[in-house]
Formats: sequence, structure tokens, C-alpha cells
Amino acid sequence: MLFFKLSAFYFFYFAAVGVYIIFLPKVLLDLGYSAFDIGIVFALAPLMRFITPFLFLRHINLNQTVFKYALYLSVICSALFYISIENFFAFIINNAILAACLSLILPYLEVTAIKILGKDKYGKSRLYGSIGFMLISLVLAKFLSEPYIAVHYYLVLNILTVVFALLLLKYDDVTHDETNSNTKFSFFKYWPFWVSLFLMQLSFGAFYNFFTIYETEHGISLEMTSYLWSFGVICEIILLYFQAPLLKRNLLSIIKFSVAITALRWLLLYLFPDNLTLTFITQSIHAFSFGLYHSAIMIFLYTVYDNKKLAQQFMYGVAYGLGGFLGALIAGSLYGENIFLYSAIFALLSLIFLFNKRLKYKV
Repeated sequence: MLFFKLSAFYFFYFAAVGVYIIFLPKVLLDLGYSAFDIGIVFALAPLMRFITPFLFLRHINLNQTVFKYALYLSVICSALFYISIENFFAFIINNAILAACLSLILPYLEVTAIKILGKDKYGKSRLYGSIGFMLISLVLAKFLSEPYIAVHYYLVLNILTVVFALLLLKYDDVTHDETNSNTKFSFFKYWPFWVSLFLMQLSFGAFYNFFTIYETEHGISLEMTSYLWSFGVICEIILLYFQAPLLKRNLLSIIKFSVAITALRWLLLYLFPDNLTLTFITQSIHAFSFGLYHSAIMIFLYTVYDNKKLAQQFMYGVAYGLGGFLGALIAGSLYGENIFLYSAIFALLSLIFLFNKRLKYKV
């Protein structure tokens, strides 16, 4: 029953993420937002994801009460889309509060997932998030006839996410790392890992924001590019299902391998942008550079930090928050024929930091 509830949570959470990332930009454009306005809206989420964890270092404790407030407030903010979305400044405020709530929800339950499911079943549950993301991209594309349909979908998916999140609370051990543990958290003990984490996500800036443009400019059709995206997600799902034996090995070695093959992935895209076969191969690597990498760093942080929930918050903040935000900006400023060469360099730098002597221990 726990596995079902957790899998359902991942499914609906990432389906909602899919609505937000894939369809909300078009919704805002249809409502009269400029490209600059849309850029500001989508810069808020990673910024809030980065800023919010710092409030929990000393001032707030991420316990069940705070978690429940974040859940309820996320539903309220989702409902307020109907009122705020046509007013830029109101939507900015609403979106910032929503982003702060979301920055708490996933890290909190990831700890429960790893603690109870362990290395054997975590990936098999997490893969339902990828399925939800992929299905919503296929379904909503057929029904998005007017802007507010996306808002309807987002609200319903958010409510279902909250329902399953609340059902999971009874499995949460609130005593294992919450009491007086915030002051014990430190970046400095494992600072090379955090730098590597940031650089790795920085390297993804070109992929997440410009892969479609890059490939279509090199003669790959838009339809084929959509197949490339889907193929990458399918490979990720397959590896998440079968990754358990790999995660029983040295986690740091797995992370190094994932970063190294990611650098190779970006280099191949730079050298052979119009070779469809090689591009499909690079997309298959997404299974390692996202699927396996994500699982390994989640379990790595769970192993080395006592304050596990705060560690997960900072993982999302440093990587997908600051790394995602700056990655998008840097990719935009560097975009051109060499964009994936720069990505390969960022990934290579990420790999170098993983060989720092501070990380020489077995996990």
C-alpha cells in the first residue's frame, strides 16, 4: 500500500510539473504576456527553490506541521491562478509563494521514500513520476483548446498530489532527524560535492532550454525531436526500474560515472548535431545522466547527512534551483554552434570536483 501511495504521489506531482513547464508558457503567451514577462515568471521557481532552504537552517524546522501548511497553501495558490493569472504582478506574487511551497513538498517525502523503500524499490516508485510527466505531455496537447484548460488540469493534479502526500504522513518518522538538527547542517564538510552538483545542473541549461531549437536548426524535424524527448524519458523509466543492483555499489563511483557519461553526451551533441542515430544514443544516456544520477545523489545525501530533509531541500535548491536558473541564463547568452561544447566543459568540471580528497569514503 505504501508503494502504491508513493508511486501515485510521484505520478501526480510530476504530471503537475509537466503542465507547468510544458504548457504554462503557451498559456501565458495566449493571455498577452511578453517573452520577457514569461522569462521572469519561470525564473521565480528555481530562485525560490534556492532561497527557501536557507530559512530552515536556523529559523524554521521542516516538521509535519510546516509540511501540511505547504501542502494546503500549494492548493490555494493553484486555485488563485484563476484570479491572478491575467495580472502580471499578482501572478508573480502567487507564483513565488507556490514555488516556495513546492520546494518543501518533494524533499520532505523523498526522505520517507528512501528510508522505507530503500535502494531496491525507490527507483521503481520514482519512475511513475516520469510516466506522469510523459503522459500529461501527450494528453493535454490534444485538449488545450483554450488557456484555462491547463489551469483546470494543474489544480486537479495538485489536489491529487496533496491527497497522496497527506496519506503518506503516517509513514514518516518525525523523530529521526528533526529535533535540534538544523544547526548541524553544513555545506563545508562536503563542499566539493555541492559544487559538482551545481556544475552538473549548469551543464543541463542548454539541453532543457535549447535542445529542440538546436536540433531543428540542424535539420531534425520538430516531430522527430519530440520523439527524441520521449525516447529519453522512456530510457530513464527503464533504468529507474532496474537500477537497484547498481545502487548497492559505491555511490560516489556511480555519481562519477553518471557525470562522465553526461560530459560525453554533450560532446557527441556538439560534434554530431545532425546525426540522428547518434542523437538517439545521446538521449539514451539520459537514463544515466538524470535517472541513475538523481537516485545516487539522493541516497548519497541521505547517507552522509543527519538532517536528511534539509539536505534534500538544499539538493533541489542548489542543483535545480540555482543551477537551473543560471544554467538557463548562461545557455541563452552562449547559444550557438558551441553551446553543447560549453555544456561538456561544465560537466567535466563537475567530475573533477568529485575527485576531491574530502569525498574519499565509502558509501
